[in-house]
Amino acid sequence: MTGGGETAEPAGEDPRGDVQSLASALVLDRPIVLVGLMGAGKTTVGRRLAALLKLPFVDADEEIERAAGLTIPEIFDLRGEAEFRSGERRVIARLLQGPPQVLATGGGAFMNDETRALVRAHAISVWLRADLDVLMRRVEKRDSRPLLRGVDPRATMERLMAERYPVYAQADLTIDSNNGPHASAVSLVIRALAQRQRAHRTANEH
Repeated sequence: MTGGGETAEPAGEDPRGDVQSLASALVLDRPIVLVGLMGAGKTTVGRRLAALLKLPFVDADEEIERAAGLTIPEIFDLRGEAEFRSGERRVIARLLQGPPQVLATGGGAFMNDETRALVRAHAISVWLRADLDVLMRRVEKRDSRPLLRGVDPRATMERLMAERYPVYAQADLTIDSNNGPHASAVSLVIRALAQRQRAHRTANEH
């Protein structure tokens, strides 16, 4: 158990068919919201998870760019982080009113008190947790991260981890997304969702 959520521990890989059967048996009446730092794998894991659950996949950053008519780096450069966060909050609030889907959010979205309350009320939140070395290996492949444009990106990432991990820990579920393939993280999410559903069903029977 981590913070207010449940932590899924890595286990031996079960046959893929078992994961598919668990996914098929899930009854989801609300969105699944993926939270975590840049490089945690929210988009890649989210797309695979959505395909397995036969749900739409939505990337909040793409929706923000579509609404603004600008890329994320352009919004930061032209309007500043505060304006970006305001737009992000509005877009996520709108998306949470929609049907069940897998929603990948930007690294700072869950830090907003209002957004976090909306996610808690209308969705199942999943924190994809990764250690510093893994995150840095992943983000170094891309140069479109506004918050890492500085003299020491690693120090920036360490600061973000210190600030954000205690808040991410409030998510309903915590999944470790480290060196293994993204398929392993997807499997862990499915198992954690299935375990959560069983626990809720059992609680309601008593």
